[in-house]
Amino acid sequence: MTLHTTHVDWFGLGPVFVLIGASFVALLCAVLVPRAVRRLASATIAGAGFTAALVLAVWLYVDSANGHTIVSGAFYRDRWTALGQVILCAIGLATTLLGVEHIPGWGRSSDPGRRDDHIAEFFALLLASGAGMAFFVGAANLMVLFLSLEWFSIALYVMCAIDYDPFAASVGGKAADARPEDRDAFGVAGGSLEAGLKYLIVGSFGAGTLLFGSALVYGAAGTVSFDGIARAVASQGLTGDTFLVTGIALIVAGLGFKMSAAPFHMWTPDVYEGAPTTVTAWMSSATKVAALLLAFRLMTTAFPHDEHLWSWAFAIVATVSLAIGNFAALVQRNVKRILAYSSISHAGFMLIGLSAGSALGGRALMYYLVPYSAMAFGSFAIVAARERELGVPVTLENLAGFGWERPFLGVAMWFFMFGFAGLPLGGGFVGKFYVLAAAYRHGWVWLVIVGVLATLVSLYYYLGIVRAMYMRPSAELQVQPGGSVAVSGGAPAKEELLHVAVGAAFVVSLGSLFAVQPLIELARHAARAFPL
Repeated sequence: MTLHTTHVDWFGLGPVFVLIGASFVALLCAVLVPRAVRRLASATIAGAGFTAALVLAVWLYVDSANGHTIVSGAFYRDRWTALGQVILCAIGLATTLLGVEHIPGWGRSSDPGRRDDHIAEFFALLLASGAGMAFFVGAANLMVLFLSLEWFSIALYVMCAIDYDPFAASVGGKAADARPEDRDAFGVAGGSLEAGLKYLIVGSFGAGTLLFGSALVYGAAGTVSFDGIARAVASQGLTGDTFLVTGIALIVAGLGFKMSAAPFHMWTPDVYEGAPTTVTAWMSSATKVAALLLAFRLMTTAFPHDEHLWSWAFAIVATVSLAIGNFAALVQRNVKRILAYSSISHAGFMLIGLSAGSALGGRALMYYLVPYSAMAFGSFAIVAARERELGVPVTLENLAGFGWERPFLGVAMWFFMFGFAGLPLGGGFVGKFYVLAAAYRHGWVWLVIVGVLATLVSLYYYLGIVRAMYMRPSAELQVQPGGSVAVSGGAPAKEELLHVAVGAAFVVSLGSLFAVQPLIELARHAARAFPL
């Protein structure tokens, strides 16, 4: 008897296998490596894993000019997938650098013996979530889409809650003396565990919505393959079918949860605030890259005949995201919450490119994700530095003087804020212009007007952060009443690796303005994976 097996393109899956293999090795560090060197060993493995996966993804981009499916049509090997994996691995490498000095446990427990209890597990989960996202962006059928979504989501749920020790939730163990409202906001009252639970509950609901929508689409089309669904809709005249339309609506909602788009955003501010800031930096950038790239592929490949439905759906979601994200950010004082609502707003901008459903929209989306990822990661990394220095949540009040105390981080932060606002000091300006151009060419002038108005509103809170860093002297800050936690001052830690990570994000953010044409060419070649 001859056993026939499916041919597997191991090279095409190389980045995924490298990341999951590195995750396994990092997990072994938790039990095999002495605690004294566990942090260094697991971080080195994570850095090597992301670097190797990044090199393989670049190689795949060069070698995959003619995109095709592999593993029996379950995974796309093309430049869209490869470029998405490059972005994800770069974010993962920067997160590793940040995590060496800022993962939960770094000097944060009153018991020194507990400080590195979950270090190796943290890096293992970081690699595992990266592997799931790298698999997710190349999904070619609904089954792989759901399984890879759950793969990285489960890792993120645990990462959000990993800093669960109620006595280790503040820098140097000093938060026990902080005010009750600060203790709760920073996690001493269980904020990290609460963030993980919220993300688990809401994320599970979103995943269930996506799964139910996929089941309805399968029931209508009789296949889970993206290409097969498009062929079935065309051949059987399923455009407008009740099951299919309902399934598309549920899939749009399920993906909206993952990309933090309104009105599916309710988990984002609380989870971003409560999770360890290193995890927030990873989530705010990487999950958007994975969710938006997959959403564009799914809609343009599987449902091209129903574009009149999903394009309007995403345009409405984009409008709601821009409105809620910007107006809610205006009244926030906690910087992490401001940045959380900012991410909701930027999800709206990127969805403008997706809703256009054109080659220009695909290029605009891919380009936008490069500077956005750098700015989102870099801004949260700077917040992490301020948190470690103060030992309390970072607010507009205690951010005062930061620009003068930490000159490089201050300059980087205001460049990130100006880039978020769409001012011509970074790639954010070109990204917004590009997505609005896609909407204009699609004939949606009204959506362009919404985007311009949202940008004007956002100037208030982005410039408010810059004002807080530079235009209020740190002498205004006082020691917290009834305790020993000062909200300013002290010699800041050197944090060389954090500076390297922020510097890399700064170079990408600013460089994307001066290297527009090369990045657009990369995005153009990636978007050729679709017949648009």
